[in-house]
Amino acid sequence: MQPALAALLLFSTAVTLPAATPSAAPVKWQRIVQERLPEYGHRNWIVIADSAYPAQSKAGIETILADTDQLTVLRGVLAILSHAKHVTPIVYLDQELQFLDENESPGIDVYRRQVNALLMGKIPQQLPHEQIINKLDQVSQTFRVLIIKTNMTLPYTSVFLQLDCAYWGPDAENRLRERMAKAQK
Repeated sequence: MQPALAALLLFSTAVTLPAATPSAAPVKWQRIVQERLPEYGHRNWIVIADSAYPAQSKAGIETILADTDQLTVLRGVLAILSHAKHVTPIVYLDQELQFLDENESPGIDVYRRQVNALLMGKIPQQLPHEQIINKLDQVSQTFRVLIIKTNMTLPYTSVFLQLDCAYWGPDAENRLRERMAKAQK
């Protein structure tokens, strides 16, 4: 091999590429969310899970790994959902999260503030962790659930997003049901 070519090859393998920019191709978990979202509708779920979240065995549950921190994934999923015209998230958090102590779980206070800031005014529903897991188990019998497992190592920090219809809310549904009930009388 010619010395100049060898030096060029050596140099080209040692060069560090710049950090990904927003115009760069999405990472695997982003690509999967973007691919699944057109298929998903109300009653599907997306979970941004901590690293100890178990792999569930139901056929309707798909687990993927994101080799990054949970807040990055949550921010990314919420950004993708913000552009969806057909669905909007209902947020669930583990009820246990509000009772965790900074002394036992260092960093939990900062985490809670960061999650609340990312949710941009959405008020999360809080249920005991086991109840949320049971909901996912029941839902996955009929509807698909996507779990994105992150490298988060704080307890009870998974964020559960139940997708709901973005263009038809509960008030409209109630009015429709009232009209239907009146018509049947």
